[in-house]
Amino acid sequence: MYLKKVLWAAALLGLLICGFMAYQIYGAIFSPNTQFNNDEAFVYIPSEATFSEVKTNLTPLLKNVSTFESVAERKGYVNNVKGGKFAIRKGMNNNEIINSLRSNNIPVKVSFNNQESLDALAGRISEQIEADSLSLSQAFNDSEFLSKSNFNKDSKLGMYIPNTYEFFWNTNAQSFRDRMLKEYQRFWNDSRLEKAKELNLSPSQVIALAAIVQKETVKAEERPRVAGVYLNRIKRGILLQADPTVIFAIKKETGNYDTIIKRVLYRDLEIDSPYNTYKYSGIPPGPIAMPDIASVEAVLNFEKHDYLYFVADVSNFGYHMFAKSLAQHNRNKVQYIRWINSQKVRR
Repeated sequence: MYLKKVLWAAALLGLLICGFMAYQIYGAIFSPNTQFNNDEAFVYIPSEATFSEVKTNLTPLLKNVSTFESVAERKGYVNNVKGGKFAIRKGMNNNEIINSLRSNNIPVKVSFNNQESLDALAGRISEQIEADSLSLSQAFNDSEFLSKSNFNKDSKLGMYIPNTYEFFWNTNAQSFRDRMLKEYQRFWNDSRLEKAKELNLSPSQVIALAAIVQKETVKAEERPRVAGVYLNRIKRGILLQADPTVIFAIKKETGNYDTIIKRVLYRDLEIDSPYNTYKYSGIPPGPIAMPDIASVEAVLNFEKHDYLYFVADVSNFGYHMFAKSLAQHNRNKVQYIRWINSQKVRR
């Protein structure tokens, strides 16, 4: 009788222990384990991160780091950490958190426009994905890649079409660059290629001309007319004589792209550079800046007219006065010269 009581007691104790352990395990896996007030929090995990780094990132978000670590070990996550951007929703349990970290890498929006150099572009992109600016710059300027992709040191900026794209946050520099090449090829569809062919221009030349057009006017609705002026000059064999190209030539020669030049002087027109369209005919060898899609479309869908000249309209800032003859242009230019002198703009 005594032995039976001992056995029953041992069995009951075993059940209690098992129940307690099951409760502990169940609680560790399925009880809510977040401690933030927002609906969700985002975690950025580097590609080469260890589980220890993951814990460090998650610690401010979790009620109990120990139970998270225990479940992570059970589910094999500690040896299978993946990089990316992940969402942790308020009230998630450890099982849900780990499932999210394993399989729910969230894309990020990457946008850029109007960068004037590949180094500037690298800096902009490095703020939005994991790749740093140095690795991006090296990938952008890789000579083997440029050669295979039919770009060179002058035309390479034109490969990057300004827009907003979706990437995984943990995208590396080479993958970003290769995706941009595909986007460039996608942008230059049959319709755009046919329009460029009708202009007797290559896609790179269209982009280089679009960059000039964009620098000349901030008004998108005026860009097709400005593009028409330059295309008329090209057709007639007249120098483009675009001030923005001279400014770029000065910056390129000095290496200081942050220089602010508000007025081009006569002496500037003598700079010996293929980007100086007062000395060299045709379109420069590459874009002087990164034109946006609207500027490229302005060239491809230029306004047909007989204008050959334009100058800033000081009575309607942002816009320009257009002329068909040099005599008319010189008359239009008087008002601009008078205004810029009154503003004491010397450089």
